[in-house]
Amino acid sequence: MSAGLLRRRNLLALAPLLLAACATTAGVESPPNAAAVSRVEAYFRTVNLHDAPFTQVWPNGSVGSGLITYRPGALDMRFTTPHEMELRASERSAVFTDAQNGSETHIGLAHSALGLLLGNPVRLSGPVMVTDVQQPPGMLQLSLTRAENPSQGLVTLRFKDAGGRLTLYDVRILDAQRKLTQIRLDPA
Repeated sequence: MSAGLLRRRNLLALAPLLLAACATTAGVESPPNAAAVSRVEAYFRTVNLHDAPFTQVWPNGSVGSGLITYRPGALDMRFTTPHEMELRASERSAVFTDAQNGSETHIGLAHSALGLLLGNPVRLSGPVMVTDVQQPPGMLQLSLTRAENPSQGLVTLRFKDAGGRLTLYDVRILDAQRKLTQIRLDPA
């Protein structure tokens, strides 16, 4: 057997070990991804959306819209369509009120994908795991989940990236039942 053929056979035999080694470092951020993650954390430390227009598409395809207010640790979504509703959320819990039928639903956020964005400050490490970073020209997309139980949901954030400044324009929340909700911030 030639030396080149022997080397290839040895590399093929080591392939499963090399793949396993790569898998164990999946949670370690490479320098470009670490820089992107730091930029997103900095964005959430300073963002203060006040009555920004939004459109939401629920998993069943129905559409709502209204005004959103977000600051570190707090979210308030006031729907005007399809009818008056409000979601008020803080670091640990949310209350959804439907003015049409008078119902009020309390939601714990400890295991919810939405809770990933309500820390004060938002930290994208430790209990939060960044699963994907994409940086095409003029855009930054980052997906995150809970490190201890990724099956509880995934949040994908899409930012416009112009002149080194990030502007959040799209949030996609995939819940534990694999149902997708999209929140699109409309231009002001």
